Amino acid sequence: MSAPLSFDGKVVLVTGAGGGLGREYALAFAERGAAVVVNDLGGDIKGGGKSSAAADKVVEEIKAKGGKAVANYDSVEEGEKLIQSALEAFGRIDVVINNAGILRDRSFGRTSDLDWDLIHRVHLRGSFQVTRAAWDHMKKQKFGRIIMTSSAAGIYGNFGQANYSAAKLGMLGLANTLAIEGHKYNIHCNTIAPTAGSRLTETVMPPDLVASLKAEYVAPLVMWLCHSDCQENGGLFEVGAGWIGKLRWERTQGVILRRATQVMSPESVRDKWEEICDFTDATKPANIQESLQTLVDVLSRVESDTREPSPMDAIGQKLPEMTFSYSHIECILYALGVGMSTKEPDHLKFLYENHADFSVLPSFAVIPAQASMMSGELASVPGFNFDMTRLLHGEQYLEVFKPLPASGTLTSRASIADVLDKGSGAVVLLDVHTYREEELLCYNQFSLFIVGAGGFGGRRTSDKAKSTVDAPSRTPDAVVTDETSSNQAALYRLSGDWNPLHIDPDFAAMGGFKAPILHGLCSFGFAARHVLKHFADNDVSRFKAIKVRFVKPVLPGQSLQTEMWKEGDRIHLQCKVKETGAVVLAGAYVDLHGAAEVAPGTAPVEAEELQSDLVFAEIGRRLETMGAELVKKVKAVFLWEITKEGQTVSQWAIDLKSPPGALVKGPYSGKADVTITISDQDFMEVVQGKINPQKAFFEGKLKMKGNIMLSQKLDSLLKDHAKL
Repeated sequence: MSAPLSFDGKVVLVTGAGGGLGREYALAFAERGAAVVVNDLGGDIKGGGKSSAAADKVVEEIKAKGGKAVANYDSVEEGEKLIQSALEAFGRIDVVINNAGILRDRSFGRTSDLDWDLIHRVHLRGSFQVTRAAWDHMKKQKFGRIIMTSSAAGIYGNFGQANYSAAKLGMLGLANTLAIEGHKYNIHCNTIAPTAGSRLTETVMPPDLVASLKAEYVAPLVMWLCHSDCQENGGLFEVGAGWIGKLRWERTQGVILRRATQVMSPESVRDKWEEICDFTDATKPANIQESLQTLVDVLSRVESDTREPSPMDAIGQKLPEMTFSYSHIECILYALGVGMSTKEPDHLKFLYENHADFSVLPSFAVIPAQASMMSGELASVPGFNFDMTRLLHGEQYLEVFKPLPASGTLTSRASIADVLDKGSGAVVLLDVHTYREEELLCYNQFSLFIVGAGGFGGRRTSDKAKSTVDAPSRTPDAVVTDETSSNQAALYRLSGDWNPLHIDPDFAAMGGFKAPILHGLCSFGFAARHVLKHFADNDVSRFKAIKVRFVKPVLPGQSLQTEMWKEGDRIHLQCKVKETGAVVLAGAYVDLHGAAEVAPGTAPVEAEELQSDLVFAEIGRRLETMGAELVKKVKAVFLWEITKEGQTVSQWAIDLKSPPGALVKGPYSGKADVTITISDQDFMEVVQGKINPQKAFFEGKLKMKGNIMLSQKLDSLLKDHAKL
């Protein structure tokens, strides 16, 4: 368990501390070692009267428990006196909790000048006076923590509280500026909007609710925000009943209504009103600079464009061809990047180049295609005027026509299939076909959402888009959970997506993320292999297609939970972050070829012309004369898988375990001790002595699994190369 938070040596001023929340804060800070100034004017909730009793009682409680405290009975409008009390009693001031408040509720039409002014004097002006008096002391000591107490009424408004709401929201504005100005002096200012039982809330809440919303449920947040370890600054938090939530401003993407050749009008506002108010893909500006940057971008777009070409002009445009050369290294690196591990025996076929059944994960087919999306060529397409830094990967479709080879050079040809106007942004459908020479291996469709690029009058839907499909409304047929590593994004980057969003904390923070996030295509790879394993026994030839919609990001270290529903050869899936329940991949599915179906382009090669058949015929003749002798020496079964053009075209089993020994052609029903996979051509070179078997093994031409040491006992059977 982590060490408890201590406030030893700190001096805390709590205004309005004679009861309710303020009293709870004062007691809590004192219990953790702080010296506390308990301020309370001692008046009623409307600001009338004055008494020292409330503050004195809290001070007595603190001292009775061995704590340090002094009372102050001044109005918060006399902020200097409050801070002076702290300095005289304890010599410093570290924390200011602006908590004091009164109510004068009236409907707006009945609010008098006095009702308005008094509320603002106590809440807003009082917080200003107290904080200003402490400010220079905090600057000199390079430390300060300030809490402003706003309210749900200030954030959302409330009937009969126009004066109170305005003052409380004003405190938030004050806090935001103090957070900026105080940052370099290690002075942090945060705002809370608490809901707790007190003299103020009992006027607007039922008694039973007031009783259940205890002040002690708010104090822990205030204490953490005021601790030296807490780096939160400029935050706004709602808190109550044991719950805490952070709030932030949100803004729609908006619509540009002015063009160099088009003036704005009330009618244009009316016609675009739905899009102006559409919070889909809303932005979250965190400071005034980010807010103003939008206007700078708008001015740049309007003033640099005397004739803005339509994005629809880009439809059908072809991008330059991209080539991608790779070896088994890139295939293995990708497999590791999407969570495969040598801890799982059935993962080895994707991680070890000399495995007898070494295979490339089908989802690797996105890697050669993604260069078309990331090269920057998309931004130069005629008709585009998009800021490509605002590009989000919305959806992905992949169809594999033939299992990818473990190495080679592939060519990708990309074109813009369609451009859609979603109002808040534009969706670009980028089709990428990938070939080995002229043989089509796979097809990708990248659905790319460009924030703020909508409003050009295009279509909202397209028959060229590969659609997502909702999962069945029943319990999943299978659920697989995989924990990502803290280095998952760093590892996946090595497959070619170098976006610093996935590695650089500062860059991630600029994007609104608390830490670097996992690539969407990494989650895509996790889900694809979950389906491949559970429903296709890791047989890559059965993988046909996958479609996903990216919903939310994943943080490295979180667990991905894939829920799967089987309907024929289509596996619907949904991927969640197990720890939070947040859906990260939705509307997704994987299409499989049937168990007896062969993927297009993978028809078996006819085996009539195999040179190896002649060799095995000679081996069969040798077994007739020396089989019994070999069984005594070897006591093993060897299974040979002969390939041609990457496909298994012939199988032979040499049984040297059961007397008198036998040669079996075709699938072997028993258990082999050693399985050897080699191409027809390489097999001939090995048996003819043109290539050393060990060299063939290390070059990946000859693959073995099982007890490979037994293979040495084949020498006596394969000797006399010339006759073979």
